[in-house]
This record gives sequence, C-alpha cells and structure tokens, in this order.
Amino acid sequence: MEAGLLIIFWYGVLHAFGPDHLSAIADFSIGTSRRKTFKIVLLFSFGHGMSLLVFAKLLQTYHIADHILGYGDLISAAVITLMGVYLLYMVFDDRIQLRKHQHEGKEHIHIWFGKSHDHRSEKRVLSAFTLAALMGIGGVRGMLVTLSVLQNDNVDLRIILMFVLGVSLVFISFGFLMMYINTGLLDTKKKLKNAFAAAGLISIAIGLNMLF
Repeated sequence: MEAGLLIIFWYGVLHAFGPDHLSAIADFSIGTSRRKTFKIVLLFSFGHGMSLLVFAKLLQTYHIADHILGYGDLISAAVITLMGVYLLYMVFDDRIQLRKHQHEGKEHIHIWFGKSHDHRSEKRVLSAFTLAALMGIGGVRGMLVTLSVLQNDNVDLRIILMFVLGVSLVFISFGFLMMYINTGLLDTKKKLKNAFAAAGLISIAIGLNMLF
C-alpha cells in the first residue's frame, strides 16, 4: 500500500500541472497579498482533494455511465472559461483599482476590486475553494484509473491526503511565483490590468480548448 500511496502522490503532482488548475490559481491570486495568496493556494488544494474524495466514493458505490462522468470535464471547462470572461469584464469596466500610500516612511500598494473601496476580499478566498471543488469533479475518473494499480482500490483519507500533498507541492510553488509577480511586477494600475487581461484570455483559451 505504501507504494500505492506514492503513486497517488505523483498523480497529484502531475494532475496539478494541468493548465486549468494553474490558470485558476493565477486568476484568484493576482493582486493579492502574500498571506492571501498562500491561503488561496491551500484552500484550492483542500477543496480539490475533498471534492475528489466525495465523488470517488459515489462512483465506487454507484455505477455511473462514462458519458455522464464526462459532464464533470464540461463543468470544469465552463467554469474556467466564465472566470476568464469575468476577468476581462473587470478590466474593461475599470473594476481593478490600485493606490500607493506612505506608511511609517514605507510605500505600500493597496489593491481592491470594484468601483468603490471594498474590504470584503475574503470572498475571493472562499470562491477559490468553491471553484476547486467544482473542478475536482473532472479529475475523478483519472484518480479511479490510478487507483486500479493499487492492491486495495478503496478511496480513504490517506489516499486523499497523499493526493492533496502532491497537488499542494505544485500549487504552493506556483503560489510563490504569484507572490513574486504581485510584489515585484504589479506596481502600477496599467500593469495590474494587463496581468488580469492576460489571465482572462489564457483562461478562456484553456476553457474553450477543453470544451471543444
């Protein structure tokens, strides 16, 4: 079983490199603080893993036709496409705001979204968790195929934990890249809007590619 857990860990690593996952993390973490980026990455990993656990258990208990399972992939593709559309809407409707101010002799960059100042940015973190759970539906079939190489193909918490560790390794590494981009490159409103526009276009391209 130990060898099987390692297989699940590496499946998680490979699964995390999916362009839809990295694009989703980038969409949610652009322009956020270090703390919030780290929280988004962890909740994305946890939400993805819990979703896979629930749906894998359902698929092991009930027989579901393969063409119905394919709707999970369509859901993931539709969500990532709509997210890209929303990011472009934020750019073109001028809902991305950046201000610089001095505090104790140090310059700080303050970023928020919307026409007026809004402190309810925790919605973004919770939305990342929800999206990760929805996208987990599309990964269930791959996990069950991977489980077929194990001596005991029952999905339990150990398997989910190893999967979450695998995806977290990639997601956290990508999160550090996003932290660097946020703090080192996005220091003007124009750069921030360009980053959101690029993320939106990439998300749409990835989602449409998955759909068609």
